[in-house]
This record gives sequence, structure tokens and C-alpha cells, in this order.
Amino acid sequence: MDNETNIVPNAPEGRSTLARIFISPDEPRLRAGWRIFVQIVLLIVIVFFIGFLAGLLIQFGLNEYLGSVIVVLAITTSVFMGRRFLDRRSFVSLGLKLNIWTLMDLLVGFAVGGLIIGLIFYLEKALGWLVIDGYAWQNLPLEEVRSAAIGMLITFIFVGLQEELVVRGYLLQNLIEGLNVFWGVIISSVLFGLLHLSNPGSSALSAIGIFLVGIFLSYAYLITRQLWLPIGLHIGWNFFEGAIFGFPVSGVVDFSIFRQSVTGPALITGGSFGPEAGLILLAGLALGVGLVFAYSRYRSGSIEEAEISRIDQARIDQDNDLVDDGDQPA
Repeated sequence: MDNETNIVPNAPEGRSTLARIFISPDEPRLRAGWRIFVQIVLLIVIVFFIGFLAGLLIQFGLNEYLGSVIVVLAITTSVFMGRRFLDRRSFVSLGLKLNIWTLMDLLVGFAVGGLIIGLIFYLEKALGWLVIDGYAWQNLPLEEVRSAAIGMLITFIFVGLQEELVVRGYLLQNLIEGLNVFWGVIISSVLFGLLHLSNPGSSALSAIGIFLVGIFLSYAYLITRQLWLPIGLHIGWNFFEGAIFGFPVSGVVDFSIFRQSVTGPALITGGSFGPEAGLILLAGLALGVGLVFAYSRYRSGSIEEAEISRIDQARIDQDNDLVDDGDQPA
């Protein structure tokens, strides 16, 4: 670890003060804090340049979704460069390994995100704080409803990928290396909350709510050491919140299947920002933590069983080899 508190004791003899400040005592690379700083600068430069370019191309007829793909690629490029040349680690080591659990983590995360928002919707409606005004298909052709829903899903896939890659990917993991798990989770979640302060209807309560969501998503990463589960959670949360149940997604209102009005107290419902700014979020997070914990138990149990089966099969193969060797003529 690049423990910032051990700069002098861990520094090799003869190292200059400058080297002790900037260079990790464990290996020839920048300390975690400097790596994060450089990567953020790199991220801002690349995203600004590519985003500006994509904006111009959209004005000249480029598809909006293609523009979003370009921005995601820019963010991915910056993280890849930071991971490869600053961290001196592989990009896959961020938690992007493809295996038999990749699709399962994504699907379970997506479903759990939907259940969290579904619970919030049910509670608000049951308590009389939410009124359903209608449904999208009452005013739009079914083809338009389907196209709009798919469009929203694509948008939230882009959002989930880029935010998880940066926050639970690069930031969290470098903070854990430089400090420890506790402070890595806290600091990355604080930054996650601050990043949403520019959204419509944001407030101190919304920042605290997003901070708690950040801790929840960090937990999903830590129990799997892969980004697929938090990515699925992020996509499912946003999609069901906005496109299905009609809540504002961090203050942003767009197409939704349910046309609804929230009439309950903003302190509880979150008001114009959405459930993340209200106390109702705590009920959703409690459900989410329970479901993710249960899934992690199933996941780890299946992995252990697979490992035991693999060892048993290896022993059987070894025994068969010994038997075959014994049957061979001298």
C-alpha cells in the first residue's frame, strides 16, 4: 500500500525529499494521491476535448447516442491510461474480469436496483404521498413508448458504466491502496455526492443521499471485487427510477412509463431531486443491502462448491492416472 503516513520510515536510504513526496515507497510509481490527481486532470482534458468535439458533430447531424458513446470512450480511455501508465496495473484489474459471474452480477444488480425503487414507489403510494396521473401509452403510440424506454435504457447504461468506472473503479481502488478500505469508501462516496451538486434541485440532503448510495455501491464492489454488480445496480436504479416509475433521476425528469405526482413531504420523498434526497431512501438502501448480502452468500457458496468440485475432480483424475500406470506392462 502507498501509506501516506509512512513516507519517511519506508523511504529507501538516499532518496531525495522530492522523491519521498511524489514516489511510492513500495514501487517506482507515483503515490496514490498524485496518481488520482493526474488521472482527474487527464479525465477532464480528454472528456472536455472529446465532449466538445461530439457536441459539434451532434449539431451537424451526429446521432445523440453516438455522441454519448464517444464520451464514454473518452472516459474509458482516460481511466485506461491512468491504470496502465500511472498505476502500472492492467485495466482488467479494476474489476472488469470476464467470467461466468459477469452476466449474473449485471442482471442481479439490475433487478435489485429495480426492487429498491419499486419499494420506494410502493411506500409512497401506500402512504398517500404519490398519485398516479396516467401511463405513457395513453398519450403515445406503443412504438414510441418502446423506443423511448429503450433510449432511456441505453442512456443509463452509458451513465452507469462511466460513473462506476471512475468512482468505484479508479478513485475507490487507488484510495484503498493509498489509505485503507474505510477512508477509500468514505472519500470516494463524498466525491460521488459532490459530483451531483450541479444537478437540478440538489441540496445538502441530496448530497448526503448520494453519499449513502455511494457507500452502498462500494459495498457491492467490495464483496465481489468486480465492478459488474455495482454497474448493474447503477443502471437498474436509474432506469426504474426514471423510465419506469417516473421519479426524477438526480433532479432530471424525462420520459417515464408511469406519470405520477409526489405530494408528500420533501424531507421524506426527496421532492424535485428524487428519492435520493429524502429519508425514504433509507428504506430502499436497507432492502438493497439485504439483497446484495444474500446474493453475495449465494455467490461465494457457489464459488466454494465449484472449487471443491475442481479439487475433487483433480484427485479423481490423479487416482485414475495412478491406476492406469499400474495396469501398464512392466
